[in-house]
Amino acid sequence: MPTILITGANRGLGLEFARQYAAEGWRVLATVRDPSKGRAVSEAGAEVHLCDVADFGSVARLESTLKGVSLDILLNNAGVYGEHQDFGSLDADEFLRVMRVNALAPLKVAEAFANHLTGRKIIAAVSSKMGSISDSNSGGSYAYRASKSALNMLIRTLAVDLAGRGVTTVALSPGWVRTDMGGPSAPLDAASAVAGLCKVLEGLKPADSGGFFHWDGSRVPW
Repeated sequence: MPTILITGANRGLGLEFARQYAAEGWRVLATVRDPSKGRAVSEAGAEVHLCDVADFGSVARLESTLKGVSLDILLNNAGVYGEHQDFGSLDADEFLRVMRVNALAPLKVAEAFANHLTGRKIIAAVSSKMGSISDSNSGGSYAYRASKSALNMLIRTLAVDLAGRGVTTVALSPGWVRTDMGGPSAPLDAASAVAGLCKVLEGLKPADSGGFFHWDGSRVPW
């Protein structure tokens, strides 16, 4: 049975990833920060584990709990948008919190679980087109944009460092999706975005490692 570990799976895209992979017969290991919010992902057919990815001691405890478990895919989905991040009102502590959750935490999770990867050996991270430097035309959202750009660079660098282990790393752009983060006006529903991203992951080749892919399979410019 193929196995996937999904961080931040209690709602939105993470929950939808858990649903779709469980429906395809995968063993789904899903993390939540709050045990009271794990019911939906459990009902989706996933095994729920407590982990706050921004607490690296919590990440280490999860790795210890899953000692000996082989993973086909490590999916870094947990992330935050952040507040007070427009020019002139930027909160420095909030900026650092967003960077810690969205960029540093996926790297620490990758460090913790790289040795668990067998089979497909994929490390994926949910990024955003807002992390594309060449596509940044609307301004604002400094912390979120910077964190996703940093995440993209980390994915590219991991592709180099883990090539010898046969690991494929990719950044994923789900598009503007109707979730708590995306809001009700977003044009894309979570089920469609995740189905597209699952198709991207299914079709990955070693040559794709270090790439940045949109939910429709197209490459996103850096």
